[in-house]
Amino acid sequence: MDFDLQRVEFSDLPGWHEDDPLPLLSALERCHRQVTTVKPHKTASLGISTADLMPAYEAAAETRSHDAGHARAFFEEHFVPFKIVRHDGKPGFVTAFFEPEVPVSAVPNETFRFPFYRRPDDLVDVDEKNRPEGMDPYFAFGQHADGVIGEYPDRKAIEQGYLAGRGLEIAYAKSKTDVFFAHVQGAARLVYPDGSMKRVTYAAKTGHYFSATGKLLIERGKIEAATVSMQTIKQWLDDHPDEADEVLWHNRSFIFFREAEVDDTGLGPVAAAKVALEPGRSLAVDRLIHTFGVPFFINSDSLTSIDGGRPFRRLMLALDTGSAIVGPARGDIFTGSGDEAGLLAGAVRNEADFFIFIPKSAAARYGHG
Repeated sequence: MDFDLQRVEFSDLPGWHEDDPLPLLSALERCHRQVTTVKPHKTASLGISTADLMPAYEAAAETRSHDAGHARAFFEEHFVPFKIVRHDGKPGFVTAFFEPEVPVSAVPNETFRFPFYRRPDDLVDVDEKNRPEGMDPYFAFGQHADGVIGEYPDRKAIEQGYLAGRGLEIAYAKSKTDVFFAHVQGAARLVYPDGSMKRVTYAAKTGHYFSATGKLLIERGKIEAATVSMQTIKQWLDDHPDEADEVLWHNRSFIFFREAEVDDTGLGPVAAAKVALEPGRSLAVDRLIHTFGVPFFINSDSLTSIDGGRPFRRLMLALDTGSAIVGPARGDIFTGSGDEAGLLAGAVRNEADFFIFIPKSAAARYGHG
């Protein structure tokens, strides 16, 4: 591993005694239902398993705590904090994501023209068992055609009509950039003309590498690095419709969705961990390193936009992942749903300290008996 875990005390966590992790008890309970009724989460390379987390899950399902102090005591009872220290000496880094609300129509017309697509039936999962020789190991999806697996057509091909006529359209948006940013976020709430609402969440992708649109626009001198945010990127794309396609097609990755009801408007979408996200308390992490359901305490003195001017110091739960989330101390904070959450998420690009909470039953494996 290119990082170490340094044992710390709860008193060493900046702002721990002011944090209110009470919402995470409900999130742990949702994890407990998922892993006991469906299947355990896959153990990542750090080695923390669902079995290690089970005592905390079971206790959370039985706990009826109603205040911040009892919630903190719960985590102090069940976990041991370790700071993640990268060997290269660099700090951790956080961005943020949200669930957009997008006006849509169930049928296309002159106003609503840009589709959200379901997963095609010729898109297959790819792993070491069926990956053809010469295919980039990065690809976790491919196209199965005529008995052969290959790369799936990319964003440009799909937006130029590759999937037309196959009945895969879920709904149609007014703006191609609205669809694109739903791809980036991995989910959206779709608002229909009659006021009804449905949710689309990630189902699969073409498998191509993710390419950051903001980085491309900075490199081309279209947006200043100091001002780049989701809002400035979207504004540039909306203001330059003749150039937008070429810029968007630079990101060859394309996302397919599945439909879901909005059962609880207070929670986010069901993400990669198959658990509804807790707004402000859910973290996307590198899935190859970290197991879903593990708590992380995030400290960022420079991130002050989310907590009303105060440094961001919160306990989070690893419930999602993403193509751009790579490394042991790299996280994506879920800020919630709708425009206000989007404003909070859009400009988050901050250095941060990452503290991982390891279950007490497993702490001895990491240098703490």
